[in-house]
Amino acid sequence: MVRSPSASQVRVVLGQNPGLQTGPGTNTYLVGGDRLILIDTGAGVPAYDPLLQEALSELKGNLSLILLSHGHVDHIGGLPSVRRLHPQAVARMFPGETPVSAIEPMADGEFLRHDGITLQAIHTPGHATDHLCFYWLEERALFSGDLILGEGTAVIPRVGGSLIDYLASLERLRTLDIRRIYPGHGPVIEDPPAKITEYIEHRRMRERQVLEALHAGVRTIREMVARIYAEVPGGLHPLAEESVWNHLVKLEGEGRVRRFQVSGRETYELLREPDL
Repeated sequence: MVRSPSASQVRVVLGQNPGLQTGPGTNTYLVGGDRLILIDTGAGVPAYDPLLQEALSELKGNLSLILLSHGHVDHIGGLPSVRRLHPQAVARMFPGETPVSAIEPMADGEFLRHDGITLQAIHTPGHATDHLCFYWLEERALFSGDLILGEGTAVIPRVGGSLIDYLASLERLRTLDIRRIYPGHGPVIEDPPAKITEYIEHRRMRERQVLEALHAGVRTIREMVARIYAEVPGGLHPLAEESVWNHLVKLEGEGRVRRFQVSGRETYELLREPDL
């Protein structure tokens, strides 16, 4: 199934990888006219390839550039098959800790001018160290990858994640004139300022909940998650543990929380009473 957002120069092809972490699946975007840009490549699910080919045929364009928001498998896993189908397309992404062969690096702030479309690469770490958003200047639109989702909130993982970086990335996006967000998962976002504020306020709320749990005597991450995410399906609790860990790292760095070991378990306590 190929779905089209309202902007005439954007076509979204769903990655065919629905799940607890991915929602309906990864959104990959075709942008442009005769020489098309593909933003992200899905997870490498075979059913994705014919849908991509169908969209390219309908658009009557050639794929010439592949931009990758970050190195998580649900965004980069389809790259080998897309390359086999379109060997002429150049792939680019922000350099990560593990270089990916035959991908050209992109710099923070770099402008890509491609057949009348201008995209600016914006390094937005927090969900991943190599995460990029792409700001489409002519349309004042943002391709947000996993930094901002169409539904729910992004996970901040232990490996490659940083709450401090994540909040800084959201604040950076606040400085841009964004009229529409095309997220890596979920529907198009038509009120970007409200969504960005919602995301920042959500993280502040989670921080208050972590402090409240510590104030109540809760000491381990698993116990905090059971308390804070009581209404969230249990299958998502391991992901919530990663985000709570990042909140605690931030609070520890601010001198508000202490981490120590008790019988081999990572345990936390408040160093000063929270201002709740």
